[in-house]
Amino acid sequence: MNTDPLSPNATPSDDVHLIVAKDEEVIIEHHPEDWIAFLIFWGLAFIVFLQFFTRYVLNDSLAWTEEIARYALMVVVFVGGAVVTRKNTHIAVELLSNVMKPGRLRSALLALVDAVKLGFLGLLAYFSVTIVERMHHQPMTVVDVPMSVVYGGVALGCFMMFGRQAYAFWRNARAGWKTPHDVVDQAVAD
Repeated sequence: MNTDPLSPNATPSDDVHLIVAKDEEVIIEHHPEDWIAFLIFWGLAFIVFLQFFTRYVLNDSLAWTEEIARYALMVVVFVGGAVVTRKNTHIAVELLSNVMKPGRLRSALLALVDAVKLGFLGLLAYFSVTIVERMHHQPMTVVDVPMSVVYGGVALGCFMMFGRQAYAFWRNARAGWKTPHDVVDQAVAD
């Protein structure tokens, strides 16, 4: 058996490993929007199961389950948007900022992107309040509750997204927009 490491026919010894894996500590953080989305999602799952059970097992469908499920889905989308905004994982095209060399031009582009996101979410939050005000006197179709309750949940999600984006804008401004949002996925610029 040839154990000389410089020999082309050498066999590796038992203490040499080709792949070394180390377990990293996993930190799970829970924020308010996580819990709100969690509760709405499982409430939605229960309502949809109840709708299925009453329609296909009992053969007597509950009328309110479809309407409440539809509106709960609307609310969970916007509250879930706050989770995605906090994690900065909205769908985006980051190719240009990832291939740019570090410098003032890339920092200006990242600042512009953050400012546009902040402005858009600010407008979204503002318009969600106007919709809540307008829908206060319109009741839901089956349940005798004003539609402003549903749009209040949408407005809550919009304001949570705006707050998370404002915090990200402030954090990135303090750092000077020096790095792209995900350095791991950054392409190497020539």
